Amino acid sequence: MIVAITGGTGFIGRKLALRHLAHGHKVRVLSRKNAVEPGATLCSGGLFNQDVLRSFVDGADILYHCAGEIRDQASMYAVHVKGTRHLIDAASGRIGRWVQLSSVGAYGRQRAGVVTEQTELHPIGTYEVTKVLSDGLVQAAAEGGAFEHVVLRPSNVYGSEMSNQSLFGLIGMIQRGRFFFIGFPGASANYIHVANVAEALMLCGTKLQANDRLFNLSDHRTLETFVDVIADALGRRSPRLRLPEWSVRLPSALLGGIPGFPLTGSRVDALTGRAIYSTSRIERELGYRHTVAMEDGLKELVHAWQQRAGA
Repeated sequence: MIVAITGGTGFIGRKLALRHLAHGHKVRVLSRKNAVEPGATLCSGGLFNQDVLRSFVDGADILYHCAGEIRDQASMYAVHVKGTRHLIDAASGRIGRWVQLSSVGAYGRQRAGVVTEQTELHPIGTYEVTKVLSDGLVQAAAEGGAFEHVVLRPSNVYGSEMSNQSLFGLIGMIQRGRFFFIGFPGASANYIHVANVAEALMLCGTKLQANDRLFNLSDHRTLETFVDVIADALGRRSPRLRLPEWSVRLPSALLGGIPGFPLTGSRVDALTGRAIYSTSRIERELGYRHTVAMEDGLKELVHAWQQRAGA
């Protein structure tokens, strides 16, 4: 089997490449970095060099589109939309199946209830909007006969090698005794370990019944359980302080734009939201099961934080 992965040296793409290599598959990685996993073939370049792209995709059984821009808003349209168009042009008629890595951010700020693949799309930020546009381009190309396609939408992806510092910041606050709950108990923490994302992507790529399907992927615990696991791994007592939501919303609205102020509106949303992203479809149709439980993933994360902090 020939596998091509954009973003194959990134947080998720690297894990996926390792899984396919372990199965004896031929792996091509599109990257501007020079270092790839031993056994993988580097196609050096980005999403705007058609000669490199054609060589990268030609004859691939599965193309995983994992490349994305998460920091620079000014570059998101170019990477997610224009870059996807270039990749579609190169891949049309040359690959078997396209697996699109998307995001549950496509559904917008869901505050409560169960979010499924049928939930209406309401992307808000530049990242989310451009990812939805990218998904649409892939779907349209697939409907036109360019290739098979599958879309996977994970929630917040975490792991010890992640560049996003939000969970490490949460661990630090719990360690220092500065964390407090907001609003009524029962808020939902929606995260998914990177190893589980790699597992789900591989199922999307290799299962015949995945063709032309969309799957959400997440794990969740109540915020109280989530924080308890972290506190226990740190050897700390679990936080008990809880403030009314109204008392936190006002300062977050007034001061959230100040650099370094910890309470932004989006963070308050994350600490009070009760939505759950259902994984029933991917479990039922592809036989997906979490390979890393959230409790084990959080313990791994705490250990990584302690090593970084020299604790």
